[in-house]
Order: sequence, then structure tokens, then C-alpha cells
Amino acid sequence: MAAISPANATTAASLSLPQFSSTSSSLSSSSSPSFLNFKTASVSNRCVKCGVRSLENHSGHRSLDFLSNGDPISLINPNSSSPITMAAATSESGSKSSKRVCLFHSDETRDLAERIVAKSDCIELRSINWKKFDDGFPNLFIQNAQGIRGQHVAFLASFSSPAVIFEQLSVIYALPKLFVSSFTLVLPFFPTGTSERMEDEGDVATAFTLARILSNIPTSRGGPTSLVTFDIHALQERFYFGDTILPCFESGIPLLKSRLQSLPDSDNISIAFPDDGAWKRFHKQLQHYPTIVCNKVRMGDKRIVRIKEGDAEGRHVVIVDDLVQSGGTLIECQKVLAAHGAAKISAYVTHGIFPRSSWKRFKLDTKGYYNHYTNVLNQSKQSHASFFAMWLKSWFSFLSVMQVIPRKV
Repeated sequence: MAAISPANATTAASLSLPQFSSTSSSLSSSSSPSFLNFKTASVSNRCVKCGVRSLENHSGHRSLDFLSNGDPISLINPNSSSPITMAAATSESGSKSSKRVCLFHSDETRDLAERIVAKSDCIELRSINWKKFDDGFPNLFIQNAQGIRGQHVAFLASFSSPAVIFEQLSVIYALPKLFVSSFTLVLPFFPTGTSERMEDEGDVATAFTLARILSNIPTSRGGPTSLVTFDIHALQERFYFGDTILPCFESGIPLLKSRLQSLPDSDNISIAFPDDGAWKRFHKQLQHYPTIVCNKVRMGDKRIVRIKEGDAEGRHVVIVDDLVQSGGTLIECQKVLAAHGAAKISAYVTHGIFPRSSWKRFKLDTKGYYNHYTNVLNQSKQSHASFFAMWLKSWFSFLSVMQVIPRKV
């Protein structure tokens, strides 16, 4: 392929080019060379702009720029529909518009990972052998480790109990060191988030401890690890992480808003916060709805829930909080809201923990007590997602954050 520089540019000239084959992705020499006729449109110190008048077997006017001291260029008819041109354009467009992500997962998040992959063509499911030695310590193996070199890698974690954190951290620390382009840790629930401060000398803020552990994840080729978590208990926990990890705080509230807007009584909805902490955490995201704020007050030896502000009379009230443990606060809020004339009561929490089967405290309420949950929660061997879908489908509306996670990996 010949190249042109300003020094040898003339007003009119011809270039002898190798013949272009429509059945090959490369230019091959031919005994019958093609000729390019052009005339110089302008000349500068670095560039000659030429107007192409004809190319053998191709009509029409083309405009080309030839850079001085640059690499030779190939000529492709922009209007051509040849397979080579179309394939090249498709490949270039695809590479710019999307990236392939290799998604690994813990043993507990397998179900969620499979559904995420089913929703996105750009995510490929990868697997890990989660075994144990006879002494109980993890015996782990990342399958096809060489196959993820140069790839974008994500890990879907679940720190559901202290017993599973070490084995997952072992994998989380290993993946970025396999020469991957980038590493994203998706930890939907930050389990120590409620232990973020000290109330007395000697208290241990375990949220800071876990943040420090995650801050020591090795960097990948692309730089620091990205950490995606949903509705962390306190936003100031962002500053517990070091400079070697990039926390990305997501929320399930947009899913709730989308669901509420689709309800037939969407114009009669009020949002109730069970305490001032929930109000501070979420009221700005739900400011378009009338709000009710509850709080706990001490009456003798008991703590009862009261309405601090707002009116529940005749309204469909949705209780919103970031997580639920035993469910006692939700139940007490439901009682006080019903006593103040709420027409219907629902509840939304991003993380349903329910230790020791405390979900059994919720009874089917035929008067219309609906509960909205997402599956960003403490996973068990039988995931809460499947639990809600199969057992409580008649009264639990299920919102899934698998719509959000693919956009973050």
C-alpha cells in the first residue's frame, strides 16, 4: 500500500493499489492492479486532502486525508455492503457498545447469578469449586482461571454468616491477581452496617472492621476494585473504606417507586418511616409522597411505637426501611397505623434478614397487609428469593434487584 506525503503530492496523480478481495479480510497482490485517480484539494504541513474521483469498478466522489509520516491506509467504500465491511463495522460497534463480564458467585448466590446471566447477553457465568478439607477449612478451585486473563470479572458475594466470609474472601483476594482487566465485587448486603458507631467506650464498630478487610483487596490491571452494595445502613460508612477500593452505593428504592406507580391506588399512597433514622435515610428519594414518621417512646418498662407526624386516615401506607431483623418494628408500626385509620398497609425493606425463622411472625392478613421485598438480602441455602416466590406469593410482592446488578458489573 502506498502512502502520500505533502512533499510528493501533485495536482493530479495515480496510485497503483493491490487488488481488494471481497472474500478475504486482507489485501492481496494481483497481476491486474487497481488504479486510484485523485486530485489535491488542499495541502498543509501535515496533511494532504485529496478528492477521489474514481476507483476501478466503483463510481462516486470520495474524500480522503493522508497524514504526513503516517502509516499507510486502506481504502474501503463507505457505501459498500460487502461482508468484510459489514463484519468489520459490526465488530467495531459491538466492541465499543458492550463489554463481556465473567461473573463468579458464592455457593449461596448461585440462583441469583443464574438469573442475572439469563437477563444479559454480556455476562458469562463462571464457576468455583467450593469444597472443604477434613478439618473444615476451605478447599477452593477457580475453574478455567487462565480463561479470564484480560477479562472484566465480577464476584457476587453473600456474607450471610461469619462462617462463609473467610472462604469468599479467599476467592475475592485471588481473582484480581489473575491478570484480569477489572474486578467488581457485588456485595448486596453489607452485614455489619448497623454496627457503625460507638455508644460507649469499649464498643467495637465492626462495620469499620469489614470495610478495612475489603479495602485490602488487591488491585487488578484496571486499578482498584469496585464495590457495589445496596442501601448500606449509614451513608457515612463510605468513608470507612480506604483509597484502594471504590464503593458504589446503590438503592432498591427506584424499584419500589416503579412498583408503587403501577398500582391502581398510586395517587393515594403515603410513605411511613418507622423511626427518624429511616426518615433521614430515604425521605429525599420519596419526597413526592406524603410522609408519616413514627418513633418509639418508653411507657414504663415498655417501648411502644407512636406516630410522630403525618396522617394515615384513609391512605394506603407503605412502611419503608433498609432492613428487617425479627420484624417486631414492622408489626408494631402496622398496628398503630391501622389504629389511625389506614385503609391498606404495605411494607418495603431492602434486606430481609429474619434470623431464627422470625418471618413466621407475619400472618396472612386478609384485610390487605401487603409486603414488598427485594432479593438483596441475607441468602440461605434455599434463597429467600425462592422462599418468597414459592411460599408467600399470595401476599408478598417480590421486587428483584437482578434488574440493577447487570448494569453495575
